[in-house]
Amino acid sequence: MRWALVKVALAVTTMVVVAFAVPLGLVVKELARDRAYGSAERQAATIGPVLAITTDRTQLERAVASAETGPGGRIGVHVPANGRNGGPAEIGVRRAAPADVAAAAKLGRASISPVPGGSSLLQPTAVASGIAVVEVFVPDAALTNGVTTSWAVLAAVGLALVIGSVAVADRLGTRMVRPAERLADAAHDLGRGKLGVRVPEDGPKELRLAAAAFNAMADQVVQLLANERELAADLSHRLRTPLTVLRLNAASLGDTPDADQTRAAVAQLEREVDQIIRTAREQQAHTRQAAAAAGCDAAEVIRERMAFWSALAEDEGRTVRVAGADRPVRLPVARPDLAAALDAMLGNVFRHTPEGTAFAVDVHNAEEAVIVLVSDAGPGIADPDAALRRGWSGGGWGQGPAVTEGGSTGLGLDIVRRLAESTGGDVRLGRSVLGGTEVRVWLALDGRREGHGERRGHRLRRTLGRRGRRATRPGS
Repeated sequence: MRWALVKVALAVTTMVVVAFAVPLGLVVKELARDRAYGSAERQAATIGPVLAITTDRTQLERAVASAETGPGGRIGVHVPANGRNGGPAEIGVRRAAPADVAAAAKLGRASISPVPGGSSLLQPTAVASGIAVVEVFVPDAALTNGVTTSWAVLAAVGLALVIGSVAVADRLGTRMVRPAERLADAAHDLGRGKLGVRVPEDGPKELRLAAAAFNAMADQVVQLLANERELAADLSHRLRTPLTVLRLNAASLGDTPDADQTRAAVAQLEREVDQIIRTAREQQAHTRQAAAAAGCDAAEVIRERMAFWSALAEDEGRTVRVAGADRPVRLPVARPDLAAALDAMLGNVFRHTPEGTAFAVDVHNAEEAVIVLVSDAGPGIADPDAALRRGWSGGGWGQGPAVTEGGSTGLGLDIVRRLAESTGGDVRLGRSVLGGTEVRVWLALDGRREGHGERRGHRLRRTLGRRGRRATRPGS
């Protein structure tokens, strides 16, 4: 595809350059020719007034010398014979053939005569004795003056256009080909059993849709394999009860050879069933690890869970706003874990704030991390640091609604904290611009939280935190 685009751009640009450069080159050549003959006509015109006054040789020689604008010997004057001086007069250098001079005088208009090294412009002028002819020599160099340079400039511009179009086509081709190559590589990896492979959803719209479809298909494959392996383990586990009965019955058969063979067969069958169960469990764990490594689309999970909680919010008269969930946001966590964390945070809002309290969910996707903000307009948390400690009890959310029976806060944030820390991130609690609690979950994309990367991470958290608080202002 990349080379095809380059070839198309090369062919189209070359045709355009040829279509415009060739006519322009011919126009430049014609302009140089017209410029040379125009200069010759102006030189011949300066001799005309002198011939109208006098045909004296001395005066004509002075006029020819003053009219020369370049090297001497390019202007000649052919004066016809008269009664006073006898034969015709020749001033300057004659280059044109006598027949051409006579023809120009007879026709009475300017003409061009080819001569060695160039051409001569023959300009007839009426004098007292007849028709005089002024001859101006135009060398070949004057006819092509500047043409070569102009052609070179046109060629350079055309070559630059061709190279530029090829470079642009190559970049566009690369932008289209790389996502396609990643998609093909991911398909091969998935076919070889690498269940955690996923494709970044970038590039042209069609390739983004293809990448999204591939990721959805891979998630479905992982889910189907997990269900299949769970079913295999469950079916194998169900065989334990009849196997136990067989083993007990075989033990009561006595010490005959047939009884020994039966007991050995039952024992072998038990070992095989145990091996099937262990293998299914191991593969199921591997499938879960692959799903976690592949990650999930946070925006899709948020939209799905908000569709569930929005129905309850409508019943309680709560205003709900979701921001940043309209674009794919890949996270290195399993889909069920992210859904559980969201349910924990949103469940806290419904349990510990009065009905009619507004809340918002914001997603910010940065280069190094993804920040999920859950904010509400409730009473807030009296001790945010203590609320993050597992098993904390005591003062709670607002003036007491958070405190459940037995003194537990019931915040359920331990799930959220473990999810964030599994990626190298963290959880912060604070006051939201809505007036209540803000739960900010920092999910690192690469797990690096040391040295320079940690300092950059803290700066990014502060920046995105301020941006998230501005985004949750009412009416925004």
